[in-house]
Amino acid sequence: MPRTLVAYVCTACGHHAPKWLGRCPGCGEWNTLAEDAARPAARNGRARPAAVVRLADVDTAEGRRMLTGIDELDRVLGGGLVPGSVVLIGGEPGVGKSSLLLQALAAASARGLRTLLVSGEESPAQVRMRAQRLAAADGVGILAETDLEVVIETIAAELPDVCVIDSVQTLHAADVGSGAGSVAQVREAAGRLLRLAKSRGVAIVLVGHVTKDGTVAGPRVLEHLVDAVLQFEGDRYRHLRVLRAVKNRFGSTDEIGIFEMTDAGLVPVVDPSSALAEDGAAGPGSVLLPAIEGSRPILLEVQALVAPSDLAMPRRQATGFDRNRLSMIAAVLGRHAGIALGSSDVFVNVAGGVRVDEPAADLAVALAIVSSHRGRPAGERLACFGEIGLTGRLRPVGHTAPRLAEAAKLGVTEVVAPAGTSGTGSLTVHCADTLGAAIGLALA
Repeated sequence: MPRTLVAYVCTACGHHAPKWLGRCPGCGEWNTLAEDAARPAARNGRARPAAVVRLADVDTAEGRRMLTGIDELDRVLGGGLVPGSVVLIGGEPGVGKSSLLLQALAAASARGLRTLLVSGEESPAQVRMRAQRLAAADGVGILAETDLEVVIETIAAELPDVCVIDSVQTLHAADVGSGAGSVAQVREAAGRLLRLAKSRGVAIVLVGHVTKDGTVAGPRVLEHLVDAVLQFEGDRYRHLRVLRAVKNRFGSTDEIGIFEMTDAGLVPVVDPSSALAEDGAAGPGSVLLPAIEGSRPILLEVQALVAPSDLAMPRRQATGFDRNRLSMIAAVLGRHAGIALGSSDVFVNVAGGVRVDEPAADLAVALAIVSSHRGRPAGERLACFGEIGLTGRLRPVGHTAPRLAEAAKLGVTEVVAPAGTSGTGSLTVHCADTLGAAIGLALA
């Protein structure tokens, strides 16, 4: 009887090690090596060479996108699902992943596509109850199964256009000597489903669990195998949900989709600016930011609170904004603008649960901090954007025209921006070269 080979695989980067180590040699993360039963590769003789096809002769008709019927989801996917692609979607428990995909399957079925839902966590009766609440029961096939062999054979026999597997961590292959959800099981399931999708032209959507850090659970190789990785973000206590692409081989990773959670399911938000900045700049510490998410401008509200601290090291906390960049902005304010924050706690929040990563949000964060520090509002309908350098100078940013147009549409009358930004229509643009000049224009 051959001896079973045991290897250890890093769940963060996929690095293989012959024995367990506290720290992964590949990525340096601690306590990420998990046991994996390695099986020797079967030798069936010499492999035959495959036929090579010229790229110019490949038929692009096979790659036509299939619209799901949910505009916000299609936007994030880059225009719809590509036949033969594998999409991984992750999110916190209760954020609405299963509801969104069930609505997408129902909408795709209404458009004439063959759909299949493989449920490993719920029975058909439980899925039916949720479908009745969402009014999304017609035309969707369902299979409650966790055996990987049965799932593969059913998909091959049914050949649906779109198949959703909820979730990939529940699938179990009998020939892999580990429990469901382990590194070996998830990797085996993803690999076999990927080969099935490519060979049969079935678009497969995998639902993945997330860790306490918010990343998709399982081996990192899972994210490398799939064609697109979508992250469904949101707080169960808030009504807005944000869907963003972390990886997309068929589209941009800058697009986001915004949904509102209602009693009837997830409803796409047509005008996110009105939902995210409906109250405007209400008082001290609140500033409007015309942000760009993909190809769409969104008007956001940036809030800041500066309070005296009793700690030796004052806190710098941010929600929806990079904490390291917040520390940099606080340092620039103290060095080049004379705003002493060394004995104050600084809290920054982007209203609505949206995360902003672009440097154009620097000026809005800085002005919100100064407004809270001085206890003076930055203006009733004033917006700002711009990147702050370490020297205190403002650097220009791109997409100024759609930013200004979105701000004017929501009733903004004045904008503080870097030098060289031209106004449009009834919008008054105040240009500033430095952070100190911008503070003088906004809080004069």
